Amino acid sequence: MSDGSISQNEIDALLSGMSGGSVGAPAGGAFTPARQEALQKFFDGNVPALAANLDSMTGKTVSVSNPVIELSNREALLQKVPDMAVAVTIDFEGALTGDHLFVLAPEFAEKLVSLVNNEESVKIDDMALSVISETVAQYVGKEISAFDGQGIKGVTNMPAEAHHVPKAMVRLSQDFALLTYSVTIDDGTFNLWEIIAKKTAEQIADKLSKTESAPQAAPVQPIPAQSAPDQGGGMGAMNMPMNGMNGMPQMGQQPMGMGMQMQGGVQAQGGMVMPGMNPNVQSVQFSPLLNGVTEAEQGNIGLIMDVFMEMTVELGRTRKMIKEILSMGEGHIIELDKLAGEPVDILVNHKPIAKGEVVVIDENFGVRVTEILSPAERISDT
Repeated sequence: MSDGSISQNEIDALLSGMSGGSVGAPAGGAFTPARQEALQKFFDGNVPALAANLDSMTGKTVSVSNPVIELSNREALLQKVPDMAVAVTIDFEGALTGDHLFVLAPEFAEKLVSLVNNEESVKIDDMALSVISETVAQYVGKEISAFDGQGIKGVTNMPAEAHHVPKAMVRLSQDFALLTYSVTIDDGTFNLWEIIAKKTAEQIADKLSKTESAPQAAPVQPIPAQSAPDQGGGMGAMNMPMNGMNGMPQMGQQPMGMGMQMQGGVQAQGGMVMPGMNPNVQSVQFSPLLNGVTEAEQGNIGLIMDVFMEMTVELGRTRKMIKEILSMGEGHIIELDKLAGEPVDILVNHKPIAKGEVVVIDENFGVRVTEILSPAERISDT
């Protein structure tokens, strides 16, 4: 007699029935060869960006294989994913719209979070999910930049949302492009699944193919040199091929008219001046040394607003020899390098961000912020 519980297979069957499919149904067909080739070429080219993103987040060397791309469906994916999964939804918007998410096993998620936070034991809680969301969001930003580089302009994404749920609760459309990456990190190999709605994947492939087949702009032909108008009857001597320069008179023996001042001329190679051409001069534009936070970065920062950071106040420092440290006892006074009344340093995760003055709040010490360090000062102090 049943104890009233429901198995994972029964959950899968129920949810599959709600979506109009049957458990174990094969994926509906495949991409056309042209679309398959376009998708494979594009996402293969993004693998270094994915590996670099994981490298920077974890501080480890990460190896990522080229993805296996196939047209799949919900039932086929649920057979590959473990019973519990971490799903990160980050849908496309703008020029591309549709479902877009990443799925990874809890073991892979725990490994990433442990390396990012430098912790041995990790549980998949809200903070861990925020780390996973930020990791995925950073890569999708690079993916969108790659779209832009391939001529697919105006693509944006929704904020990333990570959930640790039973696999049957993962939001999936019935048919989709399934990209399976094999990720090797710290002697462990894990699968990372990227899922793109079928219609969206077809749009990507068609736009990529259209960009590649677009006619290339004709090369710019050099403008033939025009003969200079006669000025005083001597300027006609300048209408000669450049390779005939060896026949020019020696220095100091200028032909008639060569010493005349030419108005509106532009100096060309070899010191020649060609009249009648207005120079297209543009001032050099330099990007500011300290850029502000972009809108995309603000969206990424919003994903980790609830993460706790360690904040400390450094009163001062000093250096002592080992024999002085060993000879310390109760009542010993240590002189610091800070002067009385000098602002103290405020640090977040051991990096200085501000200066302040010590105050007393009830029975506790506090710090009143008096100065926020600029990004350049923060870098110089690290």
